[in-house]
Amino acid sequence: MVRRKLVLRFPASAVENPFVYTLAKEYNVVANILKANINPRKEGRLVVELYAEEKDYEAAIDFLQSRGVTILPLAQQIVWVEENCTQCGACTGICPTGALWIKRPEMTVSFDGEKCIVCEHCLKACPARAVEARYLSGE
Repeated sequence: MVRRKLVLRFPASAVENPFVYTLAKEYNVVANILKANINPRKEGRLVVELYAEEKDYEAAIDFLQSRGVTILPLAQQIVWVEENCTQCGACTGICPTGALWIKRPEMTVSFDGEKCIVCEHCLKACPARAVEARYLSGE
């Protein structure tokens, strides 16, 4: 089973096509949409995690590329630097996925990178700079 986080960039001519539906129906690919910025008649961007069998995944990628979709690995991740954290919790209130949360009853900040969608809200919220954006080398 393949599980990958990708950035899909759609040209204006392809933005209004039902790609997620087609991936599920025709290619047996489960698409978990992490972040989307899709505007009619303009370029669109979708951060998505795809789950599929290897052959289905490869066929789906070929399909997307044949329709003009640019596919990039998610090249950034958020890293929580625990030793820099002052446990103020400012990041937890703004995190849309719950990747950063207050652990109770200890009242300490915790981080789950698997839930993170790299929205970067926490970067702006953290006064101690305990969260950082790091670029990955790719797959």
